[in-house]
Amino acid sequence: MAVKIRLQRFGANKRPFYRVVATDSRNPRDGRFIEILGTYHPIEKDVLKIDEEKALKWLNYGAQPTDTVKSLLTQLGIIDKFTKQTKTK
Repeated sequence: MAVKIRLQRFGANKRPFYRVVATDSRNPRDGRFIEILGTYHPIEKDVLKIDEEKALKWLNYGAQPTDTVKSLLTQLGIIDKFTKQTKTK
């Protein structure tokens, strides 16, 4: 099973907000997911909340973030912590 960390879209037309979820890559974008990692509101001044422990756990399990999620994780410094963890092991 290939696990992806990606965005799941919610909200009304032209008022989106997203959940950051870990899901099987074969599931549809807004379909079934394994775990919710956080939320992202791009319209409300870029409100971004991601549980760092959960995100690091899934990255250690081998989950691949999408390009957008990877940039969001980089903004929060989670990718840097992950690379430091993998280099020390």
